[in-house]
Amino acid sequence: MQRCTITDKKFLQSGYTTGACAAAGVKASLIFITTGEIVCEVEITALDGTPLKIPIASVEKFSDGCRAEVVKFSGDDPDITNGTSVFTTVKRISGDEIIFKAGLGVGHITKAGLQLPIGEPAINPGPRKLIQNVAAEFNISGLEVEISIPAGVELAKKTLNPILGVAGGLSVIGTTGVLRPMSEEAFKNSLVPQIDVAKAAGFNTLIFVPGKIGETIAKQLGFDDGAIIQTSNFLGFMLEAAVERQIKKIILCGHLGKLAKVAAGVFHTHNRVADCRLETLAAYSAAEGLSANEVQKILDANTTEDAAQIISANHLEHVYKKIAARASLRAERYVFGKLEVKTILVDFAGNILGTDCSLLI
Repeated sequence: MQRCTITDKKFLQSGYTTGACAAAGVKASLIFITTGEIVCEVEITALDGTPLKIPIASVEKFSDGCRAEVVKFSGDDPDITNGTSVFTTVKRISGDEIIFKAGLGVGHITKAGLQLPIGEPAINPGPRKLIQNVAAEFNISGLEVEISIPAGVELAKKTLNPILGVAGGLSVIGTTGVLRPMSEEAFKNSLVPQIDVAKAAGFNTLIFVPGKIGETIAKQLGFDDGAIIQTSNFLGFMLEAAVERQIKKIILCGHLGKLAKVAAGVFHTHNRVADCRLETLAAYSAAEGLSANEVQKILDANTTEDAAQIISANHLEHVYKKIAARASLRAERYVFGKLEVKTILVDFAGNILGTDCSLLI
């Protein structure tokens, strides 16, 4: 694949998923098993019809099978598995089914609500279908396919897998096999299964936390880990996902700097998208009688924490309860009243600044 330019604008380069790597490894192994040929590249067809040419790093024969190595290539998508080795070990077995096994660095499903039953290797339906298609090319039905990603043992700790219920390693994922560089969309979609797992566990009230501060406070307040959902900056997207899954109630728990934006009607809270923290604090403080001089100090503050000190010095801490209530109202409006929302505002030190949550009042 080559990078193309038009008027100096670079087109982003696509790659291939871990599932496509595994399917390519299976094809290289089956070529060796059936012909004795060691290939350096194979072509597979992604589930959306895209042809993929994938290099094969190595092929190794065993007495009862074959193992191939493919190095993951993510293109311009910032995928944490880029450059890691994906190994597939293939063995012929009697019968007419393909048995999938999780090797080193590939996890197992431990919670309901994902695409696979509890106990299954975390090899998603897309990659399984790709591998089944490859086997069909050789008119082979009975196979045992073990997928290993040795680096996955450590890499999985940097993902949501432990929260989602994938233990022991990574998931072998991919909807089609093509990894297109839409990192924000891909990241957003990776957050949603948390809701599915929580719902399958019986939770109808979820705690949405934009980051570690909110998560820490939520745990300290005694909320069940299974109900705590990481949203990152995509609160609006996750609220819509909750509505689609018929969740009844959301509690927003996070730092004042994030949730003050929600009170202002902002539902993508990255500071490069919208940064109205200080303006929101200034407006609500002014409505409570803060002088123009002190309002200007809030507007001139470097951080939300600095602004909070000005609010505290003027004994206006009660303003936080109003901001919390407004954040809840705006969130409910965002999803047209299809679920109930409450809000807990905290600071960096973990102190609760204000809330409209009856559990804490």
